[in-house]
Amino acid sequence: MNAQGRPSRPDNIAATDAPTFTGNKALQIEEDLIFEVGDFAGTGVDFPEPDGAPSRLGGLERDAPIGLPGLSEPETMRHYVRLSQKNYAIDMGPFPLGSCTMKHNPRLNEKVARLPGFADLHPLTPEAQAQGALEVIDVLSTWLKELTGMPAVAMSPKAGAHGELCGMMSIKAALEARGEAATRTRVLAPESAHGTNPATAVQCGFTVDEIPADKTGRVDLAALKDMLGPDVAGIMVTNPNTCGLFERDIRAIAEAVHDAGGYFYCDGANFNAIAGKVKPGDLGVDAMHINLHKTFSTPHGGGGPGSGPTVLSEALAPFAPVPYVVREGERHTLVETRRAAKEEGESAKSFGRLTAFHGQMGMFTRALSYMMSHGVDGVRQAAEDAVLNANYVQARLKSEMTPAFDGYCMHEALFDDRFLKDTGVETIDFAKAMIDEGYHPMTMYFPLVVHGAMLIEPTESESKRELDQFCDALLSLAKRAKAGEADAFKAAPVHAPRRRLDETAAARKPVLRWTPPIPAEAAE
Repeated sequence: MNAQGRPSRPDNIAATDAPTFTGNKALQIEEDLIFEVGDFAGTGVDFPEPDGAPSRLGGLERDAPIGLPGLSEPETMRHYVRLSQKNYAIDMGPFPLGSCTMKHNPRLNEKVARLPGFADLHPLTPEAQAQGALEVIDVLSTWLKELTGMPAVAMSPKAGAHGELCGMMSIKAALEARGEAATRTRVLAPESAHGTNPATAVQCGFTVDEIPADKTGRVDLAALKDMLGPDVAGIMVTNPNTCGLFERDIRAIAEAVHDAGGYFYCDGANFNAIAGKVKPGDLGVDAMHINLHKTFSTPHGGGGPGSGPTVLSEALAPFAPVPYVVREGERHTLVETRRAAKEEGESAKSFGRLTAFHGQMGMFTRALSYMMSHGVDGVRQAAEDAVLNANYVQARLKSEMTPAFDGYCMHEALFDDRFLKDTGVETIDFAKAMIDEGYHPMTMYFPLVVHGAMLIEPTESESKRELDQFCDALLSLAKRAKAGEADAFKAAPVHAPRRRLDETAAARKPVLRWTPPIPAEAAE
């Protein structure tokens, strides 16, 4: 209803019943591919032909048109703005993906990352001219060690999986130093583990065995102990785990693995739930990566950039990769080689260089800005609020949806598809209907240990008002499914710029290259 009390949208006209000449739907503007709207003969910028200047291309001058479409500046701006409006974003509403921590990015962090000296820093800048950047890395590493209770941290890993690789390579190096690399070839991982865990272990030359879960969704401690032996290199456990639950036996797990001569790698993907509350070092962890691009608000999604610093225990610290920062008085130095590390006395048995350059400067500045603006108490409150929000969502939804496990959750609420039984509506249909309600679906069908899984991580960013609207929408969908509206769910989404795709065909036969249409006369 508008301010005059008249209906703003007639209820008897469906969105699909009012076609338009342009294909536009009010402010939702239809937009073709840039190849279809651009002019191959023109461009938005004109340059005069060089006047008598000799060519310096060595005979490599272009001899045919480049074949890219040209647009004027207004056309270019409109094209990309219209495309951007077809994307869901955290600045538009809640992004409930579970196990991904898609939360608000404070604009202060963005401003700091764009400061001259950080944003335009070249990776080959001499140390003397990069002291501020090195100090940022040093201070950030101090925060990470303090928050985790670990004595060392490798700052160079570029993402979570890269951090996993760093941790497992450190474990491999430690086993080689003990002369046990040839015999300790097995890594244990829970059946609910992130897929990168077993992939990383295999990348390092290990074989992987699955640890079953108990009926509460946690590691079966008795089964784990039965799997331990002299051939076990270590264990990879996410805590809180992928089911959104804290591993209650985590200390016992660490002790059992250590008693068997193995190392404990903890996947830090869900550190956002315990930062400032629990120090992984106190739990017996030997290595853990931290996703700066998740826990500390830096941009997440769209392929990067990411950052996955890896904290290491006293047992693994000597094997940390180079380069790393050393502070000498007021000066910071990068230790670049294993020989230099050995002379330095730190990381004396370093496994070497993990990556060409030292980390992601844009991620470091954003994460440190987040930490310093929040303070230790603020980081702790963020974790507490993330857990509170997840439990609020679980409590609101459990009247119509079915939680996968009994009891409280941590940072994410996990539901299964039992509430959809005999409705004719499947998990994927429920997800598509959420798009019509204006929400990005939660993580679907993961973790694999739960049938028809729906994993929701609201994070600490969302207010009670936003969460209530989100929960009300899901409750409404659940009631409609139970009321027999399966056909509507199968047709969803109907309000999105594009209707439901054949996802199997799209995945197996993606169209990645635009080809010009065949002229009608040629087709004849």
